[in-house]
Amino acid sequence: MADIAKPTTAVKAPALPKAIFGVEVKNHELLRLAYDSYLASARKASATTKQRGEVSGGGKKPWAQKGTGKARFGSSRNPIWRGGGVVFGPRGNENYTKRISTASKRVALRQALTLANNAKKILVKDFKTTGKTKEAIKFMTDNKLGRRVLLVVDEKTPQILRATNNIQNLLLIRANYLSVYHILNADKIVITQDALKTVTTWLTKETK
Repeated sequence: MADIAKPTTAVKAPALPKAIFGVEVKNHELLRLAYDSYLASARKASATTKQRGEVSGGGKKPWAQKGTGKARFGSSRNPIWRGGGVVFGPRGNENYTKRISTASKRVALRQALTLANNAKKILVKDFKTTGKTKEAIKFMTDNKLGRRVLLVVDEKTPQILRATNNIQNLLLIRANYLSVYHILNADKIVITQDALKTVTTWLTKETK
């Protein structure tokens, strides 16, 4: 019989597989790498600067080349002048992504889920709704869910989307888009039974 970790949920909740929710976490280096990778991939290269050839003005030489006792300058758009161009500044095409292997991502996810399970943050329970926000609020109240709740579902149905869209402290995410960033930042993680099956299949899959 497979070794399983004790569930941190209600009596009738399915047991959490130890291969995912009960692994050994020797250090947090891989978790940090996966966390930073998520943030880096979401970063947008929106900062841009102008080089000296793109700054307006500067067509006339500020003063004569010789005879003034001043240093030689050919343009007021020189980078060392105020209002001049910027040398080696951001151009808006930078790539900030940090890549880690698929196997490393899965190990990091298993470690994050283990830490969440050890902290008793995981609740395995189905969320049924007709699309009303008050049903989602009642679900959170009945299960004593605080702020920063992560709801992991197998599929984002229109009813679940309507019920959860206007709740600020509830984040809805599909099981196959689960990340270390979402897990570590959540105070409580609610996983539906179908989503648990998806996560189990995904994180136990062997990589070539």
